[in-house]
Amino acid sequence: MGRHESGRGWYGKVIGAALGVALLAGGASVWTAQAGTEAPPGAKAPAASPRTAVKAVDASIAHASDAGARGLNLTIDDGPDPRWTPQVLELLRKHKVKATFCMVGPQARAYPDLVKKVVADGHRLCDHSVSHDTGMDKKSPAYQSQQILDAERMITEASGGVRPMYYRAPGGAFTPYSRKLAADRGMRPLGWNVDSKDFERPGTATMVATVERELRNGPTILFHDAGGDRTQTVEALARLLPQLTAHGYSFGFPVR
Repeated sequence: MGRHESGRGWYGKVIGAALGVALLAGGASVWTAQAGTEAPPGAKAPAASPRTAVKAVDASIAHASDAGARGLNLTIDDGPDPRWTPQVLELLRKHKVKATFCMVGPQARAYPDLVKKVVADGHRLCDHSVSHDTGMDKKSPAYQSQQILDAERMITEASGGVRPMYYRAPGGAFTPYSRKLAADRGMRPLGWNVDSKDFERPGTATMVATVERELRNGPTILFHDAGGDRTQTVEALARLLPQLTAHGYSFGFPVR
């Protein structure tokens, strides 16, 4: 999300509460629900620690879509949220659209059932840090590492073992260090081209018009499923998904 969204009080309250929530027992296996993840029957979820073997990916910030010239990447930030994430998932199912969910670590830990639903529906996971600190590019490498790796662990545990495939810095606060750290952990740094401005709640029609206007900037679209009332977000997606499909666009995932 953009830097203009820093300083929101809800994050401190949500994260403080979430840190006290115990990890719920995992249900059915979701090992194969996300591309590139496999495990034998009965295998336990691996800990997302720096010592775990993973395949490094490109450290440059991804914007392009794997769906081709008319491909779009729908990205959903800050959740999961028990009120809004299910509504977004229902819309995505209805319109047969896949998305990338950029999750804040404590939110994932608080709502592991929703993380598993995201994966089971074929969407991809993205590490969006622990504290959503939009000034983390000014912090020490040790702080950046803690924010990225702790969130990776929380998301991986909540999903039942499916790792985030991307890392999106809060507010785009990437550093060369954070990009390399994430990429070495198999998480492609993820940017955006189209900011729906849904966090400002400017009105559904305004959000739809903003997305349509800014598509010329590139294929990766930013929306949110947490952080306040997301009624306008759900309404905007309900309009945009069939409309963009009718205009010849398809939805894929950011390149890795």
